[in-house]
Amino acid sequence: MGSQRRIAGVLLVVAAVAAVLLPFASGTLLTIGLGGIAFAAGVGQFLRLGSEAGGQARLFRVLTGLLYCGAALWVLIDPIDSEISLTLFVGVLLLVEGVMELAAGATTAGPAAGLTVLDGVVTAILGLLLVLEWPSDSLWALGTLFGVGLFLSALNHFQAPTPPSEQA
Repeated sequence: MGSQRRIAGVLLVVAAVAAVLLPFASGTLLTIGLGGIAFAAGVGQFLRLGSEAGGQARLFRVLTGLLYCGAALWVLIDPIDSEISLTLFVGVLLLVEGVMELAAGATTAGPAAGLTVLDGVVTAILGLLLVLEWPSDSLWALGTLFGVGLFLSALNHFQAPTPPSEQA
């Protein structure tokens, strides 16, 4: 395994452990990060105003920019309430994704059909748990799920085959 991949894997493990041990902090930081991204997207819409030729196109750019910036400010001013809302959104998203994966697995023939069904079951259960426990799970769920995702990414770094260019 290449040294860069090993370093990336170790950093992902460290970040995963921090996210799982400090789920409220990591979830809140994720929420604030999303607010910052939304604000940047809103500013980007305003910067595009000069390149729009028509009045209607400019109006839509202004409205989109205001929507992005307004939502971003709401998230940045009150990240805890935003985290609570985001947890419900993620729960519904996972629930719907799980149902779709179940449908895909049920209609697919092949070696991966069983894994697709398993993915659907696990994803739907996670989504359902988030929705049923909402809002009490909001202070830990996003950070914990993010940490688990980081850990799985780290495992992928350690388990993936080394490309021929990195082999000695």
